Amino acid sequence: MGHKIAMLQRLRGVGEGGATTLVAEVFCRQFHNRRHLASYLGLAPSHYASGGSSKDQGISKAGNKPARVMMVELAWCWLRYQPQSQLSLWYRQRFGQKTGRSGKVGIVALARKLAIALWRFIEEGLVPAGARLKTA
Repeated sequence: MGHKIAMLQRLRGVGEGGATTLVAEVFCRQFHNRRHLASYLGLAPSHYASGGSSKDQGISKAGNKPARVMMVELAWCWLRYQPQSQLSLWYRQRFGQKTGRSGKVGIVALARKLAIALWRFIEEGLVPAGARLKTA
């Protein structure tokens, strides 16, 4: 687990506390795909079906609460410390400087995308697009 913590801390915007929490709560487990990861975190949409209608609603919040809270915090840090990454650019293009409900919806969406990117970084060594690593 220590190598996963050190690996996460190589990314700008991810500190010791965030890396330790994520590894202890999330990345110590195996996930089959990104949907399983998002579901475990409680960042996946909940499905609604009744009669002839079927749609996705808001996030389920049925997952690991400490990990979900940490991912939202890391999403805010990501915007600040990784402004040129593809995830930050996506957020700013889609949500701009919105505050209130739409800004919160956007940061949760960014947290989900960031969780998947960090999972791929740990499992496959793929640095999130446009992300910068800390210098020595």
